[in-house]
Amino acid sequence: MSFAQAILEALESLNGNKLRSALTVLGIVIGVAAVIAMLAVGNGAQASITGSISSIGTNLLFVFSGAPSNDGPPGSNRRSGNNDRPLTLGDAEALKDQFAAPSVEMVAPTIQGNALLTFSSEQTTTSISGVTPEYYPVRNLEMAEGEFINSEHILGRMSVVVLGPETAIDLFGHADGVVGEVIRIEGQPFRIIGVLVARGGGAFGSEDNAAYIPFTTAQARLIKRSARDEVDVIFVQAAAAESVPQAVDEISNIIRQRHRTPVGADDFTVFTQQDFLSIFSQITGVLTIFLGGIAGISLLVGGIGIMNIMLVSVTERTKEIGLRKVLGARKRDILLQFLTESSLLSLIGGIIGIIFGWVIARIVEQVATATGNTFVPIVGWDAVILSTGFSAAIGLFFGIYPASRAANLEPVEALRYE
Repeated sequence: MSFAQAILEALESLNGNKLRSALTVLGIVIGVAAVIAMLAVGNGAQASITGSISSIGTNLLFVFSGAPSNDGPPGSNRRSGNNDRPLTLGDAEALKDQFAAPSVEMVAPTIQGNALLTFSSEQTTTSISGVTPEYYPVRNLEMAEGEFINSEHILGRMSVVVLGPETAIDLFGHADGVVGEVIRIEGQPFRIIGVLVARGGGAFGSEDNAAYIPFTTAQARLIKRSARDEVDVIFVQAAAAESVPQAVDEISNIIRQRHRTPVGADDFTVFTQQDFLSIFSQITGVLTIFLGGIAGISLLVGGIGIMNIMLVSVTERTKEIGLRKVLGARKRDILLQFLTESSLLSLIGGIIGIIFGWVIARIVEQVATATGNTFVPIVGWDAVILSTGFSAAIGLFFGIYPASRAANLEPVEALRYE
């Protein structure tokens, strides 16, 4: 029996039991669709996160106090000993020395905290940062309206604030036309001087749900630290992307000398954009594999369904198998016939499942867009090929036993079967 004949006979057999074949295919369809959709969502989440981090620029560095831990992103879990010195404004000023750090272009020290913002009867709790004018170019921010904090605001310790668009919407219901309004931060009045362009999530959470005030104002009135000149993060912009490794060495040497710590016992951490990308790519990669693995279980269930149906088919067609053998059909012909049927069931289910998986991914995208989130699930060719190949392999694997059982039937016994 040729392969073409086996396919034709398999199609005739499946067509003779349309409802049973359709229900069997449905198990594979659900499994493949789940795998495609889950991998698309995982890949989309990874692309969204890495894109948000990359949008800040490839020459941005982050300096934190405390040695890093190995179980999470910087800034969330840091190991700090009793002898660790915090980062200070003096450290930030030292990094501006062009002789000691020629690869460093700009430095922006920051103190951070959370605060309650109120306007009329509306209120929201958001992250608040005390920043300097250098923060704007270092973080690659854009203004939707108004202006950012300048040196005059710093020197005068002025009560002014720049809002992220999400924070503005929470307080006013819209992000435009709010410049000049007065809100209260922890009960103290602040005048809005600008609203930022929406950027989405970042390495430290959503940058749209944030507020920025002059560093000196935050230092004196809102964010208290044990030392007056203490800072939480120092953002550093390297002269170019190529000079980032050299900038890391220069920053480390300067702070190491100021803190008088030996090499290998640093009480600070310097992170680059690539470090963040690696960490988040690793996290989202594990989540994608986890989601795909869960969805793959449904493919396994679909394969068991195929084996069950093929065993039923062997039992129903026992006389037919015996007649074929009497007329000269070889063992391998019977084996090929039933393997072709199981593989065809699985392959048809795989193709339909790919289409349904793509549709589900597009529905997720539409729902995300409708809720104001920019999220695009990515249906990659690797997921399509993996799902199709896996579904065909499942058809072969779970079809081997029924096909072998059919091929090993004795012709006389098969003909006598009732």
